[in-house]
Amino acid sequence: MTALAGIAGQLAVVLAASWALTALMRRHAIATQLIDQPNARSSHVLPTPRGGGVAIVASYSTLIVGWWIAGFVEAKLAWALWGSSLPVALIGYLDDRRPVPARLRFAIHIGGAVFVLALMGGLPRVPMLGFHVDLGWFGLALATAYLVWMVNLVNFMDGIDGIASVEAITVSLGAALCWWIAAPQGPWFVPVGFAACVAGFLIWNWPPAKIFMGDAGSGFIGMALGTLSLWSSLDAPRLFWCWFILIGVFFVDATTTLVRRHRRGDKFHEAHRSHAYQYASRVHGGHRPVTLACAALNVFWLLPIALLVAKGWLDGVLGVAIAFAPLLKLAFHYKAGDRAAQQAAA
Repeated sequence: MTALAGIAGQLAVVLAASWALTALMRRHAIATQLIDQPNARSSHVLPTPRGGGVAIVASYSTLIVGWWIAGFVEAKLAWALWGSSLPVALIGYLDDRRPVPARLRFAIHIGGAVFVLALMGGLPRVPMLGFHVDLGWFGLALATAYLVWMVNLVNFMDGIDGIASVEAITVSLGAALCWWIAAPQGPWFVPVGFAACVAGFLIWNWPPAKIFMGDAGSGFIGMALGTLSLWSSLDAPRLFWCWFILIGVFFVDATTTLVRRHRRGDKFHEAHRSHAYQYASRVHGGHRPVTLACAALNVFWLLPIALLVAKGWLDGVLGVAIAFAPLLKLAFHYKAGDRAAQQAAA
């Protein structure tokens, strides 16, 4: 209980530190003209400072250092988070200031993913439909692709005020609860610390946002969430499915949009605003209703399903199918990736 009380106090400190660092980053962005200008492909209408995600990076990295020194977090997990997420954040920060070649960014993302999997020492057998399957090298390739996709997933979905921050907080807290239920001896509090650091930033990022997180923040969030989701499976393999279910809103929207844009011949890297959540923000008159809807879906739809999987009462694959089905329907309802249909309906 004493250790938990100490951790709770540290969470309050890092939340406040993240808030203060975001304020400093906002002043720095304004002074150095690190401003996101509205254009035809953006979802905001006012020039807004960016780069605030550095506050999340600094506060969470420092928290992990403290927990490692205090013995709350094992060295391998700490190194997995630092060695994967910090390089991704750095290349994202550089890209915020001056475009970095896509090949270099991709190489950093793959390197971070390989580093995590090397420290894990491989993947546990995956529970699927009553069986525990050893995926071997194929599983490692899938896990690498998954971590790289998580980095880009959050970046793609960070397009309206508050949505990426709310997603990170609700997913982290929901996954922490699942982790505590399935493996209470594990470091389930680590994603709680992550949620606290993002919450400090969200105070400034809540609609109407006073600062954006930028690629440094979105990349860091994606890699950190991906790393924690895989690492938790070492304590209880079914926990990976819990994380995957909880990230469903982002995964379904981004994947559906990517597939439909590719089928229409659009370029993968080309900026756009045809995600379902972006179109929904135009239909419903602002960013706040969509950000709140994302939080509601995570808490009231995805979390109960993830908890059933964490308890072992529902197979993970079936849980994903049940959770994603209405999300896919929503993605098509809001014409994800179909720019022509969105323009015609406007």
